[in-house]
Amino acid sequence: MPAQEGVAGGRLSYSRTFARRNSLAPSAVLSFMRVFASPVGSGSLWFDNLATADQVPVAYDPQARAFLPMPPFCRNRTIIGCNWVAPEEGAFCRSCAMTALAPDTSIPNAIPNWAKTEAAKRWVLDNLGRWHWFRPEDPGARPVFHMLAEGATPVPMGHVAGVVTISVAEADPVLRVTRREALEEPYRTMIGHMRHEIAHMLWWRLSLREDFIAAFRSTFGDERADYAASLQRHYSEGPPAGWESSYLTSYASAHPHEDWAETAAHMLHLIDITDSFAAAGLSAPNFPPPGWDPYSEPDAFRLVDVAANLVAGINHVNRSMGLSDVYPFVLSNVALHKLAFVHDWLRRGAQGL
Repeated sequence: MPAQEGVAGGRLSYSRTFARRNSLAPSAVLSFMRVFASPVGSGSLWFDNLATADQVPVAYDPQARAFLPMPPFCRNRTIIGCNWVAPEEGAFCRSCAMTALAPDTSIPNAIPNWAKTEAAKRWVLDNLGRWHWFRPEDPGARPVFHMLAEGATPVPMGHVAGVVTISVAEADPVLRVTRREALEEPYRTMIGHMRHEIAHMLWWRLSLREDFIAAFRSTFGDERADYAASLQRHYSEGPPAGWESSYLTSYASAHPHEDWAETAAHMLHLIDITDSFAAAGLSAPNFPPPGWDPYSEPDAFRLVDVAANLVAGINHVNRSMGLSDVYPFVLSNVALHKLAFVHDWLRRGAQGL
C-alpha cells in the first residue's frame, strides 16, 4: 500500500559533506548511530565495520557505543563476521551470547544466512539499547534466540516465554521476496522480523506490570482472546473491512498481540530511519536542529511527524529508481496513538520507570 495519504511530503537536502562530517569531534559523531569516529586515525566507521580504512581491526562496544582497536573479539568473528567486543578472549559478545541454538551448519547456506541474521539482531539490539533494553543496567530477562536453518520444512518464527525463534533462511533475498509476495506484504526484511519478534518478548516483559496490562487492553484490546483461532480466522477470511483506519498492517488486525508487535516494530522503524538520517548528515525542511537525538525525544507525535515527512521524501527518491518505497505504510490517527503508547512504554519500561 503506497504511502500517499496521511503522510506529509518533504524535500531532502545534504546539510554537509561527509568530509566535513569526518572533521567533527568524536563526541559529535557519537551523538548519532551508524556513523562513528575511527579510534585510530581519521575517517568514519559504519556499524558493521570490522576494520578501519587502513585495515586496523576494530570491534564495536555496545556499552560505550564506540569502536575500539584490537579489543577482545567475539568468538563468532571468524565464523559469521560478528564485529562486537567480547568480555574476554574466547567469549561471545553480548548479542551472540543470547543465541542459545545456532543453525545446523550442514544445511546449505546456513552459515552465510546465519551471519546476516545475527547482523540484523545486533542492529536491533543496539537500537533498543538506546532505551536501556538488555544492557547491564536493565534488571530484566534477556531474549533467548533459537536460530534455525530450513531444510525441507519451513521454520515458523515466533516468541514463547522469552525465547525468540528465527528462520535464518529468510536472510536469502529470493526466499524472502517469494514469501512476501505470497502473503501480500508490502515489507519483509530480517531487521523487520527481529523487531517484530523481539517486540513480543518486550510485551512479555512489560506484562509483569499491572499498570501496563490495564493500559494495553484499553489501547489494543484484550489479548486473552483465543490466539490460534484469531490467526486461523485471519488467514482464512482476511482482515476486516476498513482495517486501515485502525491498524498499521493487515496482520496487526489478527490479534492484540500482533497489533502490539507490528506497532512496536514500526515505532523502531520510524525512529531508526530518523536517527540514521541525522547520522548521515542529511537535513530536510522542519527537521530538528543538529544535535537532536530522536531516542531522547519525549514527544512521540513530534517524532512520528518528523519521520513521516522524511519517509515521504525518501519514498519519492526510491520511485525515481524504480525501487519499492522504504516505508510503504499509511499512518492513521488510531495508529498514531498506538505508536505513542508503544513509544512511552519502550522509553521507560526497561528500568521499570
